[in-house]
Amino acid sequence: MPCKKIFLVMILMISLSGLFSLSFLDAPKVTRWVISKNGSLQVKGSTNVNTFSCVISNYATPDTITVVKIKPSDTSISLNGEIGLNVQNFDCHHPMMTADLRKTLKAKEFPKLYIRFINLSRLPVLLTHHELIKGWVEIELANKTKLIQVDYKIYKDAQQIIHLIGNRNVNFTDFNLVPPRKLGGMIQTNNLLNIEFHLQLKNLNY
Repeated sequence: MPCKKIFLVMILMISLSGLFSLSFLDAPKVTRWVISKNGSLQVKGSTNVNTFSCVISNYATPDTITVVKIKPSDTSISLNGEIGLNVQNFDCHHPMMTADLRKTLKAKEFPKLYIRFINLSRLPVLLTHHELIKGWVEIELANKTKLIQVDYKIYKDAQQIIHLIGNRNVNFTDFNLVPPRKLGGMIQTNNLLNIEFHLQLKNLNY
């Protein structure tokens, strides 16, 4: 009889161990990336006579992006975090163009541009060469929010800094904005803009 009880106890312990192992394997994998200094946001556009490039540089607010893989079998990776940039910090390297862009983006009424991170198509390997990954973000500009898919380049440099570079074309009209015009409409800004943001991140799990 004692042997039978010991046998049953062993079976119970093995079963519990197996359940614990399964629950451990199914537990979400959470990584946190803190945004370090020298991030930037660049906007490129054109008019019927030339092109322009405007930038917000040295974004250094210590925000955190949480990276969550729910199950090992999942391919999509959830992200949670955002950055908020001051629209008044846009610099087009030309005073009149800078003033026009800030006015068009309604910087006085809505001083912040937000990028909220939603997901990545897969978990990056983080090698020294660029990986190409897609992901979804929300962009809030001039009190209008739009969900868009972004093309990412991501890599880790020799100093273990993660570089996340997102690129996407949008339109002024996506955010209910009217492209600026000058000289009675003789100079017209095209609706299409290219947005690229470059974040430098550190892995807090190390």
